[in-house]
Amino acid sequence: MLAKIANRMTIAVFLMALLACAAVFSQQASATVIPRAHMPRAQKHEYRHEIEQAEERWREAMIQRNPSVLENLLAEDYTGITPNGAIQTRDQVIGNMRSGAFQVTALFLSDRKIRFYGSTAVVTSLADITASKDTLELSGHYRYTRVYVRNESGQWKVVSFEASRIQDTGEHK
Repeated sequence: MLAKIANRMTIAVFLMALLACAAVFSQQASATVIPRAHMPRAQKHEYRHEIEQAEERWREAMIQRNPSVLENLLAEDYTGITPNGAIQTRDQVIGNMRSGAFQVTALFLSDRKIRFYGSTAVVTSLADITASKDTLELSGHYRYTRVYVRNESGQWKVVSFEASRIQDTGEHK
């Protein structure tokens, strides 16, 4: 009979230890999940308008070759990834515009989507561009993702950008 009681106590202790481990692991798992914050409708509308204005300032700056606009839009730690996979810093992007190495003569944006995650905005869009860098022709259709973060002073800054070229159906894959 003592053996039966000892077995039941061992099983009870094992089950309590198992439940304690499950509780700890479920707390750790729930601590790592960051839910998408709910934003009041008026604030979301205001933020969307601000991002749309920033996107238009960026588009105009590219066409008008205005590096001072980019200086205001790009965060100090900005990282861009070109369609060929090259990484560009804020200084490189602004330098290419200043030197005239990168020239945009037409830029049409469409299919824009803006999503918010707290003080971060993710913009995806389609860009039809007529452009060149040095002697390389860059004209074509691109999809891009631009990430904005709202800083302490309430300004939206671009922290990341990545573009992918859309191959025309006539191009070889």
